Amino acid sequence: MSGSVYSIRTSFTALDGWAGDDHTAALRAFLNSKSHIGDDNLFVGAPDLGGIAERGSARAFFESRFEPFAASADTPGYVTGYYEPELRGSRTQTLRYSVPVYGRPADLITTIAETDRARHNEAVSGFRRTAEGAVPYYTRAEIEAGGLAAQRLEVLYTDDYVELFFMQVQGSGLVHLDDGTSLRLTYAGKNGHPYTSIARVLIDAGELAADEIDMDVVKAWLRNDPARGRALMQKNESYVFFSALSKSDAMEGPRGAEGVPLTPGRSLAVDPAYIPLGSPVFVTVPDLDDEDGAPFHSLMIAQDAGSAIQGPQRGDIFFGTGVSAGAIAGHTRFAAQFHVLMRKR
Repeated sequence: MSGSVYSIRTSFTALDGWAGDDHTAALRAFLNSKSHIGDDNLFVGAPDLGGIAERGSARAFFESRFEPFAASADTPGYVTGYYEPELRGSRTQTLRYSVPVYGRPADLITTIAETDRARHNEAVSGFRRTAEGAVPYYTRAEIEAGGLAAQRLEVLYTDDYVELFFMQVQGSGLVHLDDGTSLRLTYAGKNGHPYTSIARVLIDAGELAADEIDMDVVKAWLRNDPARGRALMQKNESYVFFSALSKSDAMEGPRGAEGVPLTPGRSLAVDPAYIPLGSPVFVTVPDLDDEDGAPFHSLMIAQDAGSAIQGPQRGDIFFGTGVSAGAIAGHTRFAAQFHVLMRKR
């Protein structure tokens, strides 16, 4: 990370909560990323995970190969949470299941490869070619009005515009189908329009107070008046497309921008312009309690990115799948400290 704002070297003994963390759980998540961050002799002489766990040497693994660095930037740290929602759906359109979930359109042209966006967090502008030349891709409102209907892109159908909207915000979803099977959907691209926080729109309009808003409150507001709710959601012109994971990949869990399975409580979405994907990051959130009721201190792995995650000290904790994970994620908005672990040279 040449030129990184994470330039203040510190020590592991200075990290409050480091000694009491479950380093084996962190290493298990980290090993998912090793093929993406390059070998560079990092794993030469390292025992397999079973051996590390047996001897309690996961902590030694990190301490012997890395050094923690704090950010020199004045920007305060801030952390939110995200999760994998569960939805209901059908492979065929019915009276109940009428809301299409679209795959990536063949006519979507982006200005840069989205894998590069994930690494550098650059904006992706989307276009489509017409007889008059390239024009901006369809907005959310245009897509919901039938802009893609002729392309037959439907991966499946769901029964709720609100849940589809939040699945797009989260970037993945587990859909339980009416035939008794399930599909795990993963991010396949977006239309290239900028992301707009509808929560921020509600706050700015005086509809909801900043200190009372969370995901459940926003969902209730959207459902209280469906027409008004659809109009608000369409203010976020960004639209996400999905693909279904293979059965074997789906068994491993949802995938992040790095392309590896996400681990609840250990996978972190970051701004890759400041923290490279695959990096271990020690996250301290004094106002968030862990499972034991103690302040959250956890060694996490940067394995995801997102449009709303911007800046050197910004993170998004992955909490898992389903309603309980969503409840935690929806209430997670706290000041945080980040220490990036960099390779010893």
